[in-house]
Amino acid sequence: MEFKEAIKLAMQSLWQNKLRTVLTLLGMTIAVASLIAVVTLVNGAMTYVTTKFTRYGADVFTVSRMPSIIFSSEDFERMQKRKRVLYDDYTYVRDNCKRCTAIGESQGTSGKVVRGTNSVTDTSIRGFTWQMPMLQNLDIAEGRGFTEVDEEHASQVAIIGTDIRDNLFPGIDPLGLELRVDGMPYTVVGVSVKQGSTFGQSQDNWVAVPLTAYMNTYGSQNSSTIYVKAGSAGTVLQEAGDEVRVLMRSRRHDAPGQDDSFELDVNNTLVGFFSKVTGMFGAVMGGVAMIALVVGGIVIMNMMLASVTERTREIGIRKSLGARGHDIMLQFLVESSILALLGGFIGVMVGIAVAMGITLLLGFPSTVALWSVMAGLSLAASVGIFFGVYPARKAANLDPIVALRAEL
Repeated sequence: MEFKEAIKLAMQSLWQNKLRTVLTLLGMTIAVASLIAVVTLVNGAMTYVTTKFTRYGADVFTVSRMPSIIFSSEDFERMQKRKRVLYDDYTYVRDNCKRCTAIGESQGTSGKVVRGTNSVTDTSIRGFTWQMPMLQNLDIAEGRGFTEVDEEHASQVAIIGTDIRDNLFPGIDPLGLELRVDGMPYTVVGVSVKQGSTFGQSQDNWVAVPLTAYMNTYGSQNSSTIYVKAGSAGTVLQEAGDEVRVLMRSRRHDAPGQDDSFELDVNNTLVGFFSKVTGMFGAVMGGVAMIALVVGGIVIMNMMLASVTERTREIGIRKSLGARGHDIMLQFLVESSILALLGGFIGVMVGIAVAMGITLLLGFPSTVALWSVMAGLSLAASVGIFFGVYPARKAANLDPIVALRAEL
């Protein structure tokens, strides 16, 4: 039997039993859809985390009072007792660090931004030193960033996110115009590139002002985050980190042998942690999806066994006309493979649609990986062949005389 003829016979058989075919496809579709949806969401989360932390660059690290990741309430309570990282700490490191190619400081709170009768609430208010936009790779779409003069003179100028521009300056150029941040007037000098939303939360609802101006309004005793650029990753980054640690310990009078009273976070460490977390999550959910694939395969095998029983006389007639066991086996294997592949293809479409739906509804990031689509289809075909072998062998080994005597 030619392979083309085997495909034609398999399609005819599946078409003659539409309801059973659809129900069998359902199991494989759900299994592959689960796998694709999980992989797409895990890839999206990993891409987001990697972008979030590496946007500062592989040679940038931070110094802060609290770490980016806290594992227990005990750790949180212990770290809350630490001294704040203040502006004086930043200036001390800035003036004394020899291996730091750039250094900046950021503070933040949330507040209300008003222009005329329009207002935006729950806005992220950020106090930046003049180098912070560069350290955070914050691209300015219109206007300019901050300068040393802005910082030195606590200038009342602001860089805004696109949400602020769209809500407070609809249809007009915001540059040179005034807005009020928690009652204080600022002149807009820059608008950032749109960053979009993540996990359902907009990344563009913010206003940045010079840190000195920020402290005039909100005080100088708030804890901040220091950003340090080492110039390159690897050994240079390690040396810069060691130097900053020594300076901070000296500045804060940490006793020898005592733990740091601050946290020094390197992007690669954070990305590595989240890689492990998403990897474990993906492994667990992938395991569940594989179980679903096995169940789908069992459904296919059960359907094929029923098909062998129903077509016993057909098999007998074909064998009596010269069909070999190889031909019979090929026909049933092709049939089970087509079932699995068709279910896998529908499952890929459904899985991607589910992941995209979650992204639209919840803002959870998703990234479709070509390898996951190919893997899903390959697994579906493999499951179809594996679970189709036993029914196919059973059909191929039927005695033609016994098969011809079978009742219709």
